[in-house]
Amino acid sequence: MEILRSLREIALMRKAGLLVWQSHQLVASMIQPGATTAQIDAVVERFFEEHQAVPLFKGVPGRVPFPAVTCISVNEEVVHGIPGRRELAEGDIVSIDTGCKLNGWCGDAAYTHAVGQIAPDVQKLLDVTRNVLDLAVELSGKRSLWSEVAAEMGTYVKDNGFSVVEAFVGHGIGREMHEDPQVPNFVNSRFRRRGDFQLRPGLVIAIEPMVNMGTKEVRAKPDHWTQVTADGLPSAHFEHTIAITESGPYVLTAGPNEEPDWKPGVRE
Repeated sequence: MEILRSLREIALMRKAGLLVWQSHQLVASMIQPGATTAQIDAVVERFFEEHQAVPLFKGVPGRVPFPAVTCISVNEEVVHGIPGRRELAEGDIVSIDTGCKLNGWCGDAAYTHAVGQIAPDVQKLLDVTRNVLDLAVELSGKRSLWSEVAAEMGTYVKDNGFSVVEAFVGHGIGREMHEDPQVPNFVNSRFRRRGDFQLRPGLVIAIEPMVNMGTKEVRAKPDHWTQVTADGLPSAHFEHTIAITESGPYVLTAGPNEEPDWKPGVRE
């Protein structure tokens, strides 16, 4: 059962979301050939420490606890990549996913970056994935059910010749990183019957489309975390934490110049 947040609570989540946005700006400045994924992770970890924020990813339970504060996934890696010695190379794409908890409230966001010049078809993959996230945010203020948004997301991706990953979905977020409801980037009959939810003011969700150049199928690498495309073709991933309000969707992990007209926290 999804939890609806007050404007005061949404304002507190915005503080965590802005910190996540700032961490991504640091990451963006490091994306260049020769940078290692471990170096990027260390910068984000230090940034969260300096701001007394708790990283959401480090220590997440699994066959082995997740060892880093970021998931860094390169090229055919879809999600949950473990930072390490790998050096970024010209023509790579790299997805950075991270989140933190600040004063008890969570924020979560992901971006996929080009490393130098990339192939035109790979650039299209990035553009379509970013665009489908923007589409979802826009539609979340215009539709009454998530299935209506998810259906348009899936159609947009398919019409552009790509596939939506179905093995991983977005999620509710608040006091914890993963809360109800599950937020798929596609729709099927089972979701319409058993998982659909209303887009009501106070709902806070992390929307995170993962789009593959080829097949939607993924497989796990031996490290127990990293997921890769089954056909070895590239994948892109973008994510924002958003709140549904009476005035429309509010992107909590956007930059400081993207504030709503209303003042969060003035009224419940």
